[in-house]
Amino acid sequence: MYYVPYYVNMPMYNYGIQPEYRTFPNEMQYANRFDCWDSFYGNGSNLLTDHGPKPYVVNINAAAKQNNTYRTSLWTGTHLQVTLMSLNVGEDIGLEIHPDVDQFLRIEQGQGIVQMGKSKENLNFERFVCDDSAIIIPAGTWHNVTNTGNIPLKLYSIYAPPNHPFGTVHVTKTDALASEENHGNSN
Repeated sequence: MYYVPYYVNMPMYNYGIQPEYRTFPNEMQYANRFDCWDSFYGNGSNLLTDHGPKPYVVNINAAAKQNNTYRTSLWTGTHLQVTLMSLNVGEDIGLEIHPDVDQFLRIEQGQGIVQMGKSKENLNFERFVCDDSAIIIPAGTWHNVTNTGNIPLKLYSIYAPPNHPFGTVHVTKTDALASEENHGNSN
């Protein structure tokens, strides 16, 4: 059997994008790294809905920037959940704590401030965040993120284990607060 080599880090010439070669059984596929996302998002057919717990692939940067709701769950499984968030100018997530949930946030667009601490009265950890910032929040830590920029703050959050019901969509922060109050999740 003949195997085609798999090129992971191809040299860059002419300062352009080089083709990516992938090995498939008995064939070789030629693909430009960015064309696959054009077809994925080009016609808007990728709805921002909860795709869990099925296997799923997404351009998370594009999905986060496309999202205009306060919170939309993108994938909910048994042990993990991915949600998209958009904070309006001056808006914050709201001071909260997840006693048994670790959380990862990544900023895809905009800028803000993250505050964390062991108690609501002592948020002694404060950092400026912007595009490509990753925020890791250990379970049992009070935290808040505030949009300090002049455009919506686009981010995604990974909860382990999941923190919201499957299919959660909160168009506004007010919707989120009302939903959490109805489900006894008020912080």
